[in-house]
Parts: sequence; structure tokens; C-alpha cells
Amino acid sequence: MMGKVTMSQSAASSKTYITNNFIDYYMSDANDAQIKVYLYLLRMMQAGLSTSVCDIADKFNDTEKDIMRALTYWEKKGLIGLEYDEAGHLQSISLEDIPEVPDSSKVTVMPGSRAYKSTAAPAPIASHRPKKTDEKENQQLVFLAEQYFGRTLNPADIQKIFYIHNDLEFSMDLMDYLMQYCAELGKKDFRYMEKVAQSWNEAGIKTARQAKARSRKYNKNVYTVMKELGYDNSPAPAEAAYIERWFSEYGFSLDIVVEACSRTVLSTQKNRLQYAEGILKSWHDRNVSTKEDIVKLDKDHAVESIDNSKSSKKSSGKSNLYLQFQQNTYDFDALEKELLKN
Repeated sequence: MMGKVTMSQSAASSKTYITNNFIDYYMSDANDAQIKVYLYLLRMMQAGLSTSVCDIADKFNDTEKDIMRALTYWEKKGLIGLEYDEAGHLQSISLEDIPEVPDSSKVTVMPGSRAYKSTAAPAPIASHRPKKTDEKENQQLVFLAEQYFGRTLNPADIQKIFYIHNDLEFSMDLMDYLMQYCAELGKKDFRYMEKVAQSWNEAGIKTARQAKARSRKYNKNVYTVMKELGYDNSPAPAEAAYIERWFSEYGFSLDIVVEACSRTVLSTQKNRLQYAEGILKSWHDRNVSTKEDIVKLDKDHAVESIDNSKSSKKSSGKSNLYLQFQQNTYDFDALEKELLKN
């Protein structure tokens, strides 16, 4: 876990606002998460407060990897500097002056600092918009996406496609399989496709063949989970989407998911997928990553249950030491609608 980091700025102290240069040259090319992180850093800087990657992740309900990805993005743009200790832990963040005109040419790393400083003449900022040399590929990508998802794409959708293709360097074959994969899951939200792409990128997936091998592993996990929940049938797209979420979005290993399934089977005969989702979402929100984390949560919950035994008897008649959420207030229908909407 990364601890608190100190923050400093090389910009003049009177700059307590967002400059027009940021809006004009940087904001349009950044995604929502990157913009939120940068604005939050400005806010903490102006207040003279310290923060941490964990704090920022909690603030925006993101993973620490998502926050580090955003910080690295702004470091590469030259808007912040990141310094690490000998163990590789983030130690400090510095906000740099925003250039009058951004520089997309080569950058060099100055000795003793991880902040990027430009040494070349000003040039237009790099973006995720289509490049003229790739116009044919770009048109093909938009066409493929519209075929897979059955609708005309909006500018935000197109930008995400170009981000995956250009910035994550997905080949045309890999882009094709990515769209097919998401469409078959019934996931027509391009934010979901972007998350899958980032997950594959972090796993070192470079070809469609590697992605298919990864998908086969997940498919095996899906059938294992269905069996653990007591289902003999093949999962419907909505059911598969639930299970895929536990592995891709929540990042759980199979043994953690199986543990949640075991607890689900002992607790309910219906709505088992939704019930397991409730357990796993609760564990995800509490940063569970190992079975040891679950044991600790159980112990903490046992103590809490004893302290609140009177109120527990009124609601259920006995303490439930397995779950980290209130069973009788979980809205299964709302959860189902939310998942299908995403």
C-alpha cells in the first residue's frame, strides 16, 4: 500500500485556478478519470493538504491502478512530476507550470527527477483523434464497432476506440476481437470496453490469439462459478456479465469468487448471482484481495455483531458472520437493472 505523499508546486502561488491552456490543449484529450484526478490534485494543492493514491482511489471509487495510470498520464504530458523512493513507492507529486503551447515532441528526463521537461520547439499536443495516415483503419474501426454494437457511434465512443487503438497500441485484429468479446457479453457501453482493453494491456495481451486464450480461461471460470452456485445450465449473457465483472472489474481470483459462492449457497435458494454480487462488491469496496483479508473481515464483523446483538435479534434472530452487508436491504432488481444498463 502506498502511504501519504507530499505535494509541492513549481508554479507561482497566485495560480489557484485552472488555466485556459489546460482547457484548450489538455482537457479535451484526457478521459474523465484523468481530468478528475488532475482537478483533485489542484484542489489539494491549494488547500495545502497531503493525499495518497489510496485516498484518491477511495474518493472516486476507482482502483489504485486506475489512479496511478492517470498520474502517469499527466506526468507524460509534463503537467506533474512524480518522485519515488528506493523501494519504488510514490513519495511526492509536484504540479508544473502549464506551457503556453503544449509540446508533443520528444521529452527528456532531467537528472534526479521523474518530471518530464521538454527540450524541443512547441508543437500541437498529441491526441486520440484519428491520424491522417491511419484514416482507412480509423474508418474501418468505426464501421466494425457500429456493426458489433448496432448503432451509430457518438464522438465519445469514437475517442475511446482511437485511444485503445493508438495509445494502447491494439492491432486491428485485437480491436476486432475486443469488440466481438464485449458485444457477445451484451456490453454496449464503451466505458466497459475501455476497462477490458486496459485490463488486457496490463496483462500484456498484444494479439487476438492471446486475448482468446485469456477469454477461454474466463469462460472456464464462468462455468466453475455456475456449478458452485448450483446451476447446471449454461449462463445467459446477463449471468455471464455478472461473473465476468467479478474477475475483470473487481479483479478477484477464482478462489475468492468460489468462497463467495459457497457463502451464497448456504444463505439463499434464489437470486444467487445477485446475492454473490453483493458479497463480492462489499469485499471489493473493502479492498479484499486474499482469503486472509476475508478472515479478518469476518472477525471484525463478529465483534460488531456481538456489540449490536440486540438490534440483530430484532432483524434476523441470529448473527450472520459470513456477510459484510445487510441481506434484507439488498435490492436485487435494482442491481440487475444497473448491470444491464452498464
